[in-house]
Amino acid sequence: MKKIEAIIKPFKLDEVKEALQEVGLQGITVLEAKGFGRQKGHTELYRGAEYVVDFLPKVKIEIVLADDMLDRAIEAIVKAAQTGRIGDGKIFVSSIEGAIRIRTGETGADAI
Repeated sequence: MKKIEAIIKPFKLDEVKEALQEVGLQGITVLEAKGFGRQKGHTELYRGAEYVVDFLPKVKIEIVLADDMLDRAIEAIVKAAQTGRIGDGKIFVSSIEGAIRIRTGETGADAI
């Protein structure tokens, strides 16, 4: 099993969700996040005063899936989330040791 953590722009969430559903993935976790990478934030004007917004709004998607679904899921995320501009996000992949469905006690791939 693998875990995908994808950091994307918030307005791309619906497109990414639909793309993942099209490749057969149903369960995702979505978290609101703030951060910055190479784009470093930006300056805004509020009531005549200029201030720096260091942390930009992002969305973090977490998915645990079977190994054989990994490439399709990554491809779906990249295609749906990509704008071609700085700040499109990142995808991290890690191995999962185990999973347990609390309701039924199912383990491993059966739990996801």
